[in-house]
This record gives sequence, structure tokens and C-alpha cells, in this order.
Amino acid sequence: MRVTRTGSGGPPLVFVHGLACDGTDWQAQVDWFETRTTVVVCELPGHGSSTAAPEDCTVEAYGAAVARAMTELSLPPAIVVGHSMGCRVALQACRTAPGAVSGLVLVDGSRIGDGDPAIAEQAMAAELAGDGYRRFMQRFFESMFFASSDPDLAKRIIDRGVGFPAPVGRKLLTGLVAWDAGEVQSALDSVRVPLLAIQCTTLDAARDRVSLESGQSAPWTDLVLAHVPQATTAMLPGSSHFPQIEQAAEVTALIADFCDAIQRHQ
Repeated sequence: MRVTRTGSGGPPLVFVHGLACDGTDWQAQVDWFETRTTVVVCELPGHGSSTAAPEDCTVEAYGAAVARAMTELSLPPAIVVGHSMGCRVALQACRTAPGAVSGLVLVDGSRIGDGDPAIAEQAMAAELAGDGYRRFMQRFFESMFFASSDPDLAKRIIDRGVGFPAPVGRKLLTGLVAWDAGEVQSALDSVRVPLLAIQCTTLDAARDRVSLESGQSAPWTDLVLAHVPQATTAMLPGSSHFPQIEQAAEVTALIADFCDAIQRHQ
């Protein structure tokens, strides 16, 4: 895993991107926070400039890698910020090394697998077989943007997602739905630190993204609140699945307020 560290001070912020994404998705937040505190950006194995064999690309392995990086960098307890799949990785890192984490920020998380983990994994593997992988990634990423989105941004991220290597993508997606089905609730139950869920979209039955309306909740935030009593939520209606880019100022302000609240209570 490639790790970039900038800035100084605390509390440290550790940013974790989503599936088929990379560390550049956090550039607006890095630019703002690195003048104020320590900022660490992770590029997960198999993503960006980090290479990996497909078998090493799982939520569990990624969570362990992030936890290990925080230890190797000798960071004081850090606030881990995850987006999409990175929400799962952040939760797994917290479960792996709870003493290394002082808070969690989950940006537009979701749950795409439930029931029996093995059955969920097999169903996803069947869906992704052959040309199914490209079709899935095309539709999955296209649904992350709406009419109000910047078309150039949407095209760049969709192309990046569709071009993500199939061996790694298949391994990640099948493992991800199994993790959602079998692990997400226990991972949430293990959280003992403050948690902020920033939510913009939800998934319909076809796994297409739907923009949240004002006052609307989402199954993901309902799940988080049910399992993490100290959690809080912030809704950003009308945004795409990439609010850290499309609503960068709002997301940065929410993270900054969360950091301030943690410092006040330490």
C-alpha cells in the first residue's frame, strides 16, 4: 500500500478511498487539512500506484494494511475517513487496531450484501463472470452521478472504474458482498469511538444510486445508528456519490467540526 504523509500536528487524519478509486479523490480535503494537522492518504493495494495480487485485495487485508500503516508511522490515535468501500476498510482497521483510532468518518457508505455470506459471494461471482464484470462496473459507476454532476468529472471517474482490472475487481466485489453480509454488523458493534456518517445517496434494489432528498434517511445510516449509539449523521441531499469532490467545502467543514469536537472531549 502506498502511503503519503503531509502536514504536522493532531489529531492525524487518515483518508481511505473507495473501490476502483485512488487518493486523488481526497485532494480538496488534503489541501485544507495539511496546513493544520497531520494528513495520511492511503492508496489501497491494487489501486492507483499500489500493486497487489488479487488474493490480497480484500476488506480484511485492506483494514489490516491501514492499521499497520498507522502503527508504522507512529501516529497518535487518528481519525480515519473512508469513502464508499473505504467505509468498510475504516471499520475493519478500527476493529483490527482499536487503540490506533480516535474517530471514524464514513462518507456515503452502503451495504450491498446480506443473508448468508457464501450465497451472497456466489451470486456476485456469477453476476461478474465473463463480460458481466464490465457491464456491472459501467452501470455501477454511471449510477453514482446525476444530471447536476459535472460531466467531465463523471466521465473521468466512470472511465477509471470501468478500466479497473477485472481480476482485482472481481475479487474485491465478491469479498465485499460477503463482508457486508457476514461482518458489517459486528464491525459496527465493535466501534467505541465517535463516528460521523456523511450521507448523500442510497442504493435501490438494483444497486443503482438514488440521491437523498431533504429530511430523508438511508438504510445505511439507519444501520449505523442502530449499532453505534454514539454515532451522528449529516445528510447532503442532491449530491452525487463523490461529495468530497462535488461538495468539497461542505464535506471538509463537517470533518473539521468533527475533529474539533473530538479534541474538546479528550
